[in-house]
Amino acid sequence: MSILVDVATILISILVIGQGATWLVDASVRIARKLGVSELVIGLTIVAAGTSAPEFAVTFLAAVRDMGDISVGNIVGSNIFNLGFILGGTAIIRSLATNNKVVVRDGGFLLLGTLLLTGFLWDLSLGFLEGSVLLIMLLAYLGYLFWKKEPVEVETEDDQNYNWYDPFILILGLVLVVGSSHFLVISASDLAELAGISQWVIGATIVAAGTSAPELATSIVAALRGKHGISVGNLLGSDIFNMYGVLAVTAMMKDLSVDIQARSNLLALIFMIVLVIIFMRTGWRIARWEGVMLVLIGLGRWLYSFI
Repeated sequence: MSILVDVATILISILVIGQGATWLVDASVRIARKLGVSELVIGLTIVAAGTSAPEFAVTFLAAVRDMGDISVGNIVGSNIFNLGFILGGTAIIRSLATNNKVVVRDGGFLLLGTLLLTGFLWDLSLGFLEGSVLLIMLLAYLGYLFWKKEPVEVETEDDQNYNWYDPFILILGLVLVVGSSHFLVISASDLAELAGISQWVIGATIVAAGTSAPELATSIVAALRGKHGISVGNLLGSDIFNMYGVLAVTAMMKDLSVDIQARSNLLALIFMIVLVIIFMRTGWRIARWEGVMLVLIGLGRWLYSFI
């Protein structure tokens, strides 16, 4: 009976997340137009921070319970899942346009942070000092984004005008996405534990996939609406927030210790980021065949974790 409840909860959560993501994307675009801010910056900041909320909740709660493997595994796994399954899957549905700033500035910043995190975690621990360095870098990055405003995209015929209630729609979308993700993660974790899977594998696969559900829904909805800035920006921004923000703040509050599997997973994440940067640079878009490659690599990494 418990298994049926968990499966039903997962299915209902996915449906609610989809609706919440639709409202989130539409309201974000209209607010971006109103503020004179590009969709890319909105995707890298407001939307990315909102869709990273489930990762923060899971990572922090796991750390409080001395479950460092789930804390760090969730972040590393989510970032790989975002770039492999979600970015790749979204590109398969519709090829995603990129530009020089996305590749050099945002992709480069994500790669730099991952290299730093790998160095910090090579001794299988992450503490206050390392977390502080990452958080300061995040604040500097966000300040730069809003200081150097991107040119606003040209409106299309199907773009709607800003409404006074759009901020409330955005908040409601976030609440639906984050709240449903919470139930999705709990049910997915229960099913995984019944299968007798280790904490690191649960954190890096099942929990990571569950907490990445908002990114999945948001990016696909944005791509289908032709909002490539939000779609790509959401995924890169979410990975940046996960690493520089979520993991950093958690480490500042409580020292984290992880399993040796963290090393191989961090190296896999570095490889994935370098590959995504190359794909984004070739032709200034992520083509469908490149999306297929990213999904296959993500799937291979999952199978490796379970084996």
